[in-house]
Amino acid sequence: PPSFVSIYLNRTWIGLRFLRALRLMTVPDILQYLNILKTSTSIRLAQLISIFISVWLTAAGIIHLLENSGDPPYFKNSQVVSYWNCVYFLMVTMSTVGYGDIACVTALGRGFQVLFLLVGLAMFASCIPEIIDLIGTRPKYGGCYKNERGRRHIVVCGHITYESVSHFLKDFLHEDREDVDVEVVFLHRAEPDLEFEGLLKRQHTRVKYFQGSLMNAMDLERAKVHEADACLVLANKYCQDPDAEDAANIMRVISIKNYSDDIRVIIQLMQYHNKAYLLNIPSWDWKQGDDVICLAELKLGFIAQSCLAPGFSTMMANLFAMRSFKTSPDMAAWQNDYLQGTGCEMYTETLSPTFTGMSFSQASELCFVKLKLLLLAIEVKSDDGGDSKISINPRGAKIPANTVGFFIAQSAEEVKRAWFYCKACHEDVKDENQIKKCKCKNLATFRKGVRAIQLVGRASEHKDDDNLLATTKPGGPAQSSMVNATKPANNVKKNVSVKEEPKPNMNGRPTNKAAVQQKSAKMEVGIADDQAKDFDFEKTEMKYDSTGMFHWTPARAIEDCILDRNQAAMTVLNGHVVVCLFADPDSPLIGLRNLVMPLRASNFHYHELKHVVIVGSVDYIRREWKTLQNLPKISVLNGSPLSRADLRAVNVNLCDMCVILSAKVPSNDDPTLADKEAILASLNIKAMTFDDTIGVLSQNNGASDSLSPLGSPIVLQRKGSVYGANVPMITELVNDSNVQFLDQDDDDDPDTELYLTQPFACGTAFAVSVLDSLMSTTYFNQNALTLIRSLITGGATPELELILAEGAGLRGGYSTPETLSNRDRCRVGQISLFEGPLASFGEGGKYIDLFVAALRNYGMLCIGLYRFRDTANAFDASSKRYVITNPPTDFNLLPSDQVFVFIHWRGRKTSSV
Repeated sequence: PPSFVSIYLNRTWIGLRFLRALRLMTVPDILQYLNILKTSTSIRLAQLISIFISVWLTAAGIIHLLENSGDPPYFKNSQVVSYWNCVYFLMVTMSTVGYGDIACVTALGRGFQVLFLLVGLAMFASCIPEIIDLIGTRPKYGGCYKNERGRRHIVVCGHITYESVSHFLKDFLHEDREDVDVEVVFLHRAEPDLEFEGLLKRQHTRVKYFQGSLMNAMDLERAKVHEADACLVLANKYCQDPDAEDAANIMRVISIKNYSDDIRVIIQLMQYHNKAYLLNIPSWDWKQGDDVICLAELKLGFIAQSCLAPGFSTMMANLFAMRSFKTSPDMAAWQNDYLQGTGCEMYTETLSPTFTGMSFSQASELCFVKLKLLLLAIEVKSDDGGDSKISINPRGAKIPANTVGFFIAQSAEEVKRAWFYCKACHEDVKDENQIKKCKCKNLATFRKGVRAIQLVGRASEHKDDDNLLATTKPGGPAQSSMVNATKPANNVKKNVSVKEEPKPNMNGRPTNKAAVQQKSAKMEVGIADDQAKDFDFEKTEMKYDSTGMFHWTPARAIEDCILDRNQAAMTVLNGHVVVCLFADPDSPLIGLRNLVMPLRASNFHYHELKHVVIVGSVDYIRREWKTLQNLPKISVLNGSPLSRADLRAVNVNLCDMCVILSAKVPSNDDPTLADKEAILASLNIKAMTFDDTIGVLSQNNGASDSLSPLGSPIVLQRKGSVYGANVPMITELVNDSNVQFLDQDDDDDPDTELYLTQPFACGTAFAVSVLDSLMSTTYFNQNALTLIRSLITGGATPELELILAEGAGLRGGYSTPETLSNRDRCRVGQISLFEGPLASFGEGGKYIDLFVAALRNYGMLCIGLYRFRDTANAFDASSKRYVITNPPTDFNLLPSDQVFVFIHWRGRKTSSV
């Protein structure tokens, strides 16, 4: 003890208490025992700091003792210096600065200082840089998300790059949306690059970025995933291995659901067949808002609809993407018309009480004429409290109270007119902008009730006396097209709930359930009265799949459907679809079933189905064939899409649409060359010329029958194109920038956005990047994706998805009144104004007159126009058309215009489609 030493020396002794500073070296171990230090970086940093501080403080204590005591044996030369001055002195010494304001005067002090310089300087030179390095390498984007009170946030993960994030934010935070009080939190393993950092700084009030892994529960905790409104998983559309990309994203979903099973997840997948794995996740629930955006399914579905109605893919892509149009007098007239349509988006809003009891046609006409809104569909709540369904342009349906409508409009503000409209207050209002919230007592009460229902998240308990699904004509079935708005994962329900009145037998077959039970033994299964004249169609019992949504045929071997060039040339192909497919034998599967199934929807008569001819490598198509073998009217030509002989053999000049696809993996060396085959094929076809003669073959030509593997030859219906540039064509692109090479006569700037380019406006190009906007659309409006999917897939249902998830392909089913009723749903079509019942409107008519007449007389809902780019009869006038989405009411029509319409299954023969 210092007191005993003081007695022995007969003088004051400071003591060795400064050695207690060495205990600081045990602090890192204690912090590890307490589970405070967990990462290697933090442990090493704590060790270095503790060693440095403990040595520093201990050495200062030694200098303090020696200088205050003096040299033995007389201790005469001591100097009074405080402990903290010694600490300061040693730091100046270790840093080799040496101010000289304090110096050692004792021999022992100077000797210790010489020894300490050898150790301390080495320690200072090694520890300080390492400490600075460890502090500098601490993640800049670590930390935790601090949620402000009352503000929602979503977590976005997966493929996070500057391009993917900028496209996502541009749509998610668009000004046309209502107040988006949602903060976006990005969670990714890598740090953002400088360009990405600049984007984060520009959006710092609404965007946060955290570095971490979605597979780590601690990182999920940092991002507050359990408190998030939803979690969005983005896919890399340009990856080398789509299946590996899907597997990684599905693992991310498993990790998210394992951490918080009730969070809503929206995921992008590349391949359709990988959707089945999501059903294996116990907490994956379609009803809770979990949804998957399958890029292959939607991309090929859009292209398939363009085969039925050219340009429809462009129209739909513009509808779910948030864009603001700015017309200019300097632009061509066609560009201004197109841009006005690109500003339209899809919105939902609850219909006011004024619409209660109206038919859909009356409501749609009122919205278009009075409110300047296009009502596409309504959400129908089932009477038994089951899943709600979306009915697209239904017939004979009375609108109940609290019905949600799907609209096309320029902004969310415009759609509120349907919510505010009151017949008593607004019937005489001429300016639609004046339709605002009124003080009508009944409407106020109604709004209060609806908002309360929306707050508690329950469906309305109101039951209208008029059943929406009941028949409107004696002996007629319900005329409504239904698609599930919420998709059950475990329990499978029928897609269409139809209540039918008993009606007379057709072909000796009863159509109501009671009669089926009484006469089941005598029922002639599967013969539809309207298809008795179709060749070989009546002989088969199973004509549709088990859901009744698609045409079905017994499985055929691919060898029975392969044509060589001579067989194809001797087969009369007309009005068909040519698929030019570039693929290596080992290329990833793109899911050709998603292209063919919409063309085989059951709301087409069998004779209306367009023959699909696939030109490409048989080795690749053989791998896809398992999913195609049950779909009728498919042929394969083993050849090259770049061979003009093969293209002439399949009569590409007589086809209704030529689709150019590529399944090849983009090269890492130069990804922009991924579209080289598609672009070369497109330019090759446009450069071809064809014989302008037309031949008419008789159905009784027996020689042709024996030579044609496709069955009876068809009478040619139209004259083919003389020039390849006039062949209807749609090219799928991987990179948006390559659209500039498709049309050599356009003047698009290489930096122009895809939707502003001429090929996209004309519907001749499609890129998967346009589907990025669907993530935001699905988050803000859960039913929007269901509506889009039902329109472009031809009516795929949850029941069908469960069947396809088994991997055995489509299953045939016997036709019953219930499955046959599924045929009665809307489809997309194009009506010409040059001839037919609507031709009178092509001579200078107004669009509003066409809309009203088509809706009243034929039940057709007009949604846009397909117009020639050059309307003047100049010698060099182009034959290209462009898309006009939802034209203004006073828009002038031309005889050459074609109209996009939603047509009912029955009664389509009244017009030329």
